[in-house]
Amino acid sequence: MADKKSILLRISPELWEQLNRWARDDLRSLNAQIEFVLREAVRRRGRGEEAEGGGGTGPEKPDAR
Repeated sequence: MADKKSILLRISPELWEQLNRWARDDLRSLNAQIEFVLREAVRRRGRGEEAEGGGGTGPEKPDAR
């Protein structure tokens, strides 16, 4: 298992409860849920392949209008 960085995260009690409820719904720990949400945000932003070392289908591109 790769080493992981530890950080201190300060969030409101309301946000903590919402994330905790979401994590329970998805059968994840709160820590795993936060990591999932952050990974999805990075992937959607188009940074996932660089962060993960490639291998995906690529980020979704918005329509150019």
